[in-house]
Amino acid sequence: MKDIVLKGISVVFHPLIMPLLGVLFYFSKTPRFIPEPIIKAKIFSIIILTILLPILLFFLLKTINKVQSIHLKSTKERVIPLFINCIIVVLIILRVLTSAEIIELYYFFLGILCSTLTCLILALFKVKASIHMIGAAGFFMFAVALSIHYKININGTISLMMLILGAIATSRLHLKAHTNKELLIGTLVGLFPQLIFVNYWL
Repeated sequence: MKDIVLKGISVVFHPLIMPLLGVLFYFSKTPRFIPEPIIKAKIFSIIILTILLPILLFFLLKTINKVQSIHLKSTKERVIPLFINCIIVVLIILRVLTSAEIIELYYFFLGILCSTLTCLILALFKVKASIHMIGAAGFFMFAVALSIHYKININGTISLMMLILGAIATSRLHLKAHTNKELLIGTLVGLFPQLIFVNYWL
């Protein structure tokens, strides 16, 4: 039962869904008026570009033997998927969430881009960072910054997110997917870009 729960945590809080969670969280908390058709269009675009497209590309890479599993266990396996993800995030920044439209989400994805690039560079140097922790920590920092920006009380949400961060870390350790060092590196790589870019929109 314990194994099933911990594996479930890794699946439910997969890095692919973190950008979408950030977008949904923003639209649920922002006091700005944004027409509903625009919100739906942005969410639909994010689902396609950050979830469906990467999944399809993964199966393509698996078919041509560039990756062995969705877990990307080795640093060598990570290089191509991370590079592709960088291109996808750049496309989102340029076409879907530009600074002229929604500046908070623009810098959120700029932070995601920096985290992904950092993870890619680390992989090239044979250093493995937890992508699960990168995604979760980045989302956590963005949510905290939004609560400060809009002066809203989300203490309960923040507490829940901290529990989720701990659960993800526990899950990755239990599954022997990462070491403590790799989890720490992932957390810092996800956290700091969001923290840095806060200065441009907070």
